[in-house]
Parts: sequence; structure tokens; C-alpha cells
Amino acid sequence: SVSPAAERLRYILGEDDEPPNPTLFTEMDTLQHDGDEMEWKESARWIKFEEKVEEGGERWSKPHVSTLSLHSLFELRTCLQTGTVLLDLDGYSLPQIIDDVIEKQIEDGLLKPELREKLSYVLLRKHRHQTKKPIHRSLADIGKSVSSNTARSPVRGPAAGAAFHRSTEDLRMRQSASYGRLRHAQSRSMNDISDTPSTDQLKNKFIKKIPKDAEASNVLVGEVEFLEKPFVAFVRLLQATMLGGVTEVPVPTRFLFILLGPAGKAKSYNEIGRAIATLMVDDLFSDVAYKARDREDLIAGIDEFLDEVIVLPPGEWDPNIRIEPPKKVPSAEKRKSVFSLNEVGQMNGTAGGAGAGGGGGGSDDGEMPEVHEIGEELAWTGRFCGGLYLDIKRKLPWFPSDFYEGFHIQSISAILFIYLGCITNAITFGGLLGDATDNYQGVMESFLGTAMAGSMFCLFAGQPLIILSSTGPILIFEKLLFDFSKGNGIDYMEFRLWIGLHSALQCLILVATDASFIIKYITRFTEEGFSTLISFIFIYDAIKKMIGAFKYYPINSDFKPDYVTMYKCECVAPDPANATLFDASAPVAPNTTNISLSNAINLTALDWTQLSKKECLKYGGSLVGKSCKFVPDLALMSFILFFGTYSMTLTLKKFKFSRYFPTKVRAFIADFSNVFSILLFCAVDACFGLDTPKLHIPSIIK
Repeated sequence: SVSPAAERLRYILGEDDEPPNPTLFTEMDTLQHDGDEMEWKESARWIKFEEKVEEGGERWSKPHVSTLSLHSLFELRTCLQTGTVLLDLDGYSLPQIIDDVIEKQIEDGLLKPELREKLSYVLLRKHRHQTKKPIHRSLADIGKSVSSNTARSPVRGPAAGAAFHRSTEDLRMRQSASYGRLRHAQSRSMNDISDTPSTDQLKNKFIKKIPKDAEASNVLVGEVEFLEKPFVAFVRLLQATMLGGVTEVPVPTRFLFILLGPAGKAKSYNEIGRAIATLMVDDLFSDVAYKARDREDLIAGIDEFLDEVIVLPPGEWDPNIRIEPPKKVPSAEKRKSVFSLNEVGQMNGTAGGAGAGGGGGGSDDGEMPEVHEIGEELAWTGRFCGGLYLDIKRKLPWFPSDFYEGFHIQSISAILFIYLGCITNAITFGGLLGDATDNYQGVMESFLGTAMAGSMFCLFAGQPLIILSSTGPILIFEKLLFDFSKGNGIDYMEFRLWIGLHSALQCLILVATDASFIIKYITRFTEEGFSTLISFIFIYDAIKKMIGAFKYYPINSDFKPDYVTMYKCECVAPDPANATLFDASAPVAPNTTNISLSNAINLTALDWTQLSKKECLKYGGSLVGKSCKFVPDLALMSFILFFGTYSMTLTLKKFKFSRYFPTKVRAFIADFSNVFSILLFCAVDACFGLDTPKLHIPSIIK
């Protein structure tokens, strides 16, 4: 069974093929205190792995795998549940973003209005990065020697396992006139915030390790005296924005996570910050963060991360031991494929079987094979009908369950979806085939062929969800074949029968020789090319028919309601000198039904004023009057039905992620969105009673 979090992520990550998201560079800054002075000090950074500032605060550690406490992940989940989440915030500077976040907290009742100034002051303090060095090295050395001979008093600091010391840089900068700061909490001065990258950022050699299109995720954690409960905010900007000196390197910021809380829990805040920073560089969660639509999507991403996380017993592993990065990083595509494909590697409930086990042991553990792994169904057996035998052997145990599992609500949804797919395919290509073959093969023949081939294939084949019907290449082939037959005097239907028998013989030979294994050498480019062609044919044919409807049933812009008394249309009899008798049994026009009233009708005996428009034209009369060319706005009504069905289907598909109704109701509506939309607008068409253009299918095959 699939967890609710995985089901939610499947709809988030598997909807469309979008370009990959940029690489995220994550930086965590912790709030440092020195009396009334505060500053944000960089404590760790991530590209793929974590790098920490070492104890002395002078160099970076080697990259290593982040080890997180399980409790910090649960606390992070709680923070996102109760804190402020702003997705696609239109922010252009750090002060503006901070103001928006604080305003949102005040609106939601999470923050007292009188704390606005103090909080802004803290969040807008200067950011000091590890790359910055003291102005004079000699003074730094003096500071080190002095500090080494004096007792070190404990001070507050959110960094885990390291007390904050008055660094020589702080000593020197406090002596410098350029280090002027406002010393009262109510100050809103922006002197410590720069809107452009600093010289240190531009000269930082670490930028060479970051991809050019990378974006930044900034994590700010710390403790303050004036807060009674934690201040939590997760922000995703609409556009990645340069926030000046907030980031170590000149990379635009896309995400911002802020955690400020009461004093006394510095280590907890630091671990929560490391947890969100590690999540942001996780391939799966970063995709969730980019595509999340609301708070629940982010929580689902954390839940999925928790489902895959590995916990080490506290007594058997020292968390201070740093795990070296693996030489070969596991592919993220294997994790993502679960949410983009439907149970990769499974076929009717079976895993890869023996073909999935490579080098020792089978696949009894149910492990999902790699996305591009070749299973036993594509292995050449070398026996007569060997592949067919293996298919039957693999299919037979699941054959009964395929029937009773078809009554599941999701199976019924899939059945209706495939039915509509087959119907639209048969209608579209059947109509095109009829035009191309003079109705030798039309809509009815397409319906019959699709029903017979689909039923037989679904009953006995290994892929019951495949759609068998006419396609674009077949349409082109039939057109060329019909023209060839017509040009050479060959009976088209007889010729087509022999071609079908020849194709069946070729398929039997391929099955007998187990030649289907060749498909593993063919890329999916061919299939995607055919799918693209079919999609374009559907779109083109729909637009073409809609344009044709506007040509045949134009919008009557000249109609004026005030002149309705002047509008009339009369049927005028033809000149008696030219024709007095009309042969009613003779066909009037091609493809029309012959009417046998009698062998001849005396035209002079007809009451021409009582004839309909069709009868008037049929018997040779002419229409005279201003309203004879009147056509109701059928084209406009057809467009409303066409666009309304399309729009409602998309809306109901997205309804699954709305906040209305329980989850099961939303899922039911989304699964049957196509059916509901079609039925609703068919009812609208029936209620209006307009003679909109419809597909006319013959009742018999001839």
C-alpha cells in the first residue's frame, strides 16, 4: 500500500515533465551575542554534503554526510505545521521580505505587534562569513595570545557543542570606526544590510564549486530574550533574488528558513536548522520545495524523508564521527521514479523475478529494479515460442485477480478513462479514415475493430491497460494504400485483407522465434515520437472542426431585434415552363437517402408556402427573403461546450489539492473528472436544445 504522503508527492512530482530544478546551495547562520551586540555568523554550508566551521572558527571541515537526530526532524515537522509558510512571495530585498513575514505572523496571531521592531532589528543584523579575516593579522595574533592567557567565560550561542568566544575579529572591528551599530533594540537602521554582493563574496573561490545556475537556501537560527515562543517562517520567493551579504557567495536566494526562540534551547534550534538545511539539499525534498502548493505538501515531503531515513542506535554509534561521502552517490532517479512512474519494475503485481537478481540471490526481497534494468521478459530464450511460454507462466497466477480487482474504485476510474481514450481515438481517426478511404473504413469500422482487438488483447496479453486503436502512422498508411489501389484499379478492401493476413503471419513468426527481445535495443524516442504525432493530430483536428463550425454556422452580427417584423423567408416555385414534373425516386444529391413518394410529383400541385427549407430546395424551389440565410449561433454554443469541457476537466483534476471536502471525496472527483465534465456539458447541450453539430454514426455496417 502507498502511504498518503507518497500518494500526495506522486501528484506533485509526477504531473508534468518540467526541466530539472537548479542546484541548491544551503547556508546556515547562527545568531551570536556579545552584550547588546548581535550578528549572524555562518556555521555550516551544504551543496550535497555538509561542511562545518571547525571549533577554532578558522577553517572549514571536510565535506561529510549529515547525521541528524530523529527528534530534530519531528521538531522541524512541528515547526512547519505551526509556523508561517509563504510560498511564491514576491520579494526584492531582505528588509521587505522580513517585513512581509512579520506582518503575516501578526495577522495570524503568532506574534505580538509590539515585538515587530525588536524582531526586525535582530533579523537585519550583519552576516559574517567564514571567508572574512581580521583587518590586521598582527592584532589578530595579539588577540589570540591574550585570549589564551585569560579564562574563558561561558556565553550564549546557538552553535552545538561550541561556546561563543570574543573573536579577535570582533575585538578589532569594535575598535574600528566602520563598525558603528545602533545599540537599542528599537532601531530599524539598515546600515548592516547591503543590497549588492560585497567584495569578499565576489572574491570567494568557493563559487567555483557551485554550478552557474544554482540558487541559495538560507537558514537563520538563534535565541533571543524577548520571545516567549519560537518564531518560525519558511519562505519561497517567486523569483530568486540577490539579498546582498546574506549568502557567502553571490548566489540568488530562493528559500529562507527562520527559527528564533526563547533562550535556553540553542542546541535544539541548531539541530532543527541542520535538519531543514539537509532536507533542502536532498534531491527529492528540494523538488517538493520547488513544486509545493501549500504547507501540507512540505509536510508530506518530510514524511516521505522520514519513511526512508535510517536510525542508528545511540549506544552503538558515536554521532561525532563524521561519515565520509561515498565514492559513488546513489542515483536520485530511483527515488524519484516511484513518483513519476506507476510502480516501476512491477507488472501485474510481480517484481523483476530472477531477472532482477544480479550476482547472488534472487529478488525475493521485493526490491524495485533499476529504471533501465532489463527484466527476464526481454531476455532471449532460444526456444520455440519461449517468450510466449514465459508470458503465460508469468500472467497465469494473476489472471483471476485481474477480474475481481477491476471492481476497485481506482480500477473503475482507469476503465472509464481508457474507455474515453478509445472512444475519442476511434471517433477522431475513424472520421479521418472515412474521409481518406471514401468511407470504406469509417467510424463504425473503427469502433468495431477497437472493441474486438482491445477485448482479445486485454483478456490474454500481459498488459491489460494498453490502448489498441488507430494511430497517426496507420492513417497515413491507409490513405496511401487507398490512393494506390484506386490508381491501379485494385479492389481496396480485398487488398487490405491480404495485407492484414500478411501482418498477422509476420507477428506469428516474431512470437515463434522469440524476436521481441530486440525491443530492448530500441529507445523510447520512437514511442514518444508516435505519441507526439497522435497528440498533434487530436489538437489539430479539434481546432480544424471548430473553425469549420464557425464557417458553416457564422455568428450573426447583422441580426437586429428591432427589425424582426421585416425578416421573412418564402419558398418560390420554379418556372413552370422549365419543369412540371419531379422524379422523387431519383437521388437529389450524393450520400442522401432516396425518397419514393411516387414515380413523379406534379410541381404545380404543391403548396410551396408549406414546404420546409430542405423540401423547397429539393423540389427545385428558391428561397426569397432577408431571414433565409439566418443560422443560429451554433458555432458559439459549440465553442462554449468545447472549451467548458476542457476547462472543467483541468479544474476538477486540480481539485484534489484543494481544501474542500474530505480527501477521499476530492480524490474521487479528480479521478472521474473526465466523466463528470463530459456528462455535465452533454446535459447543458440537451437543456438548450440547439442543433449543435454532432457525430452521426450509422446503425449498420455496410
